[in-house]
Amino acid sequence: MSEAIKSGDTIAVDYTGKFESGDVFDSSEGRQPLTFTVDTGMLIKGFDQAVIGMKKGESKTVTVPPEMGYGPRDENAMVDIPREQFPPEMDLKEGLQLQLQNPAGQPVPARVASVNDTSVTMDVNHFLAGKTLIFDITIAETGLEPPASGCGSSCSSGCGTKGEGSDSGCCGSCNCD
Repeated sequence: MSEAIKSGDTIAVDYTGKFESGDVFDSSEGRQPLTFTVDTGMLIKGFDQAVIGMKKGESKTVTVPPEMGYGPRDENAMVDIPREQFPPEMDLKEGLQLQLQNPAGQPVPARVASVNDTSVTMDVNHFLAGKTLIFDITIAETGLEPPASGCGSSCSSGCGTKGEGSDSGCCGSCNCD
């Protein structure tokens, strides 16, 4: 019988993340399970807390409100960028997702909110901010060695990772400070 997962344990999970509508926004299906150390800030709080007390092979569905996920949407999180800073051939349309850099040079995912002749307004809210998220979680492995960098496989994929920049749905890359 396996031990219940506790804070500080390194585990691997299979997951599917869905919106309340049932639409899937991310899943580990067809990929390696997401490996992370529990309760170390690598993942969103609601996902992190959901696995505490679970055991290897156990599954559950958890609903994560915005305050335990990516927070509320901030309507002031808009950035106006002069149009000439974008390549002239770039087809800038509302909803287009791009990656900007903050002043420290770190990637920041952004979505085109509006475009006119002189500027582009970018929405820098995380695309899951303000949303209630539903995760189907299955514990694949427990008792793993902690990732060497503190980030493990969550740097390249894995739902609930806190970093910004996203090629994999809600996750993006981990925050390897």
